[in-house]
Amino acid sequence: MAESKDAALPTNAILLARGHRYEDFSDGHVFEHSQRKTVLESDNALFTTLTMHYNPLYLDRTRAAALGHRDIVVNPLLVFNLVFGLSVEDLSEGGGPFLGIEALEYGVVVYAGDTLRSRSKVISARLSNKHEQYGIVTWETEGFNQRDERVIIYRRSNLVKKK
Repeated sequence: MAESKDAALPTNAILLARGHRYEDFSDGHVFEHSQRKTVLESDNALFTTLTMHYNPLYLDRTRAAALGHRDIVVNPLLVFNLVFGLSVEDLSEGGGPFLGIEALEYGVVVYAGDTLRSRSKVISARLSNKHEQYGIVTWETEGFNQRDERVIIYRRSNLVKKK
């Protein structure tokens, strides 16, 4: 059933701002992100094929074993995207342009069945010289598996809206 173009929004609706604002980030503050993700073999196969990343390590169990791995390796780009996504609610859900990633390093290999979690530390927070309604915040984010082994570490920066 199609909605009428004239359907009015409720006048008592309240738009709730989500995420943190610039003033909520201070140097050294650590966020233990609450979300976790168990990586499924299907996650890896779908991501790898959709991104046309046909590395045999990510799709061929026999080839991965021949190269010394206990199973198919989870595509590292998927690992990055999952760990990044686990941090969004705390760091950048409030909105503001993404400025980039730097110093990305992978740690131990991730396999299907591993459960990932992440932690981020505020490295710097400063006001933007060009955009007075924003600050620039840089975080260092680490991703870990269920054995607390680091699987990835990187720094990212965003413009973050002020209150």
